[in-house]
Order: sequence, then C-alpha cells, then structure tokens
Amino acid sequence: MKATEVAERAVEQLTALSGRTAEAVTGIERTDDGWQVRVEVLELERIPHSTDLLAEYAVELDGDGDLTSYRRVRRYARGASRED
Repeated sequence: MKATEVAERAVEQLTALSGRTAEAVTGIERTDDGWQVRVEVLELERIPHSTDLLAEYAVELDGDGDLTSYRRVRRYARGASRED
C-alpha cells in the first residue's frame, strides 16, 4: 500500500469515527506493525477563523490500512506557533 493511500484511509476513518473535519496530513511513517499517520483536525470553528481550535491526532493503521487506534496528541489555536 502506498503512503498516499494510507494517508487517505487514515483521514477517512478518523473522520468517520470522530465526526470532525480533517484539515491536513502532517506526517506519515511506516512502523513494524503498519503505519502511523499524523492528522490535523478542526475541533472548534470560531469567528474569526484565526481563533479556531485545531488538534493533531496520531492514527495507527495496520498493514492493510485499517485503523487500529487513534489519540489526540495536542490541541492548539490555529494562529499559535508550533513548538516541537
């Protein structure tokens, strides 16, 4: 399975489970058991949009592209700078 296909499946499955809108895939990595994909999600839409709340989720998929787990790893305002 190609990384682009895995990313699409991660977004589709996370959206279906969480009911939230995915904004972007921010990372993807092959693991021993499958894949880990980082997905940025819109958690709370506000006006102005620069104050929206976003979250980054770590999504685990098996070798077939099926979601095995997901968790929120951070939550932040859209305009906030990122510190790694």
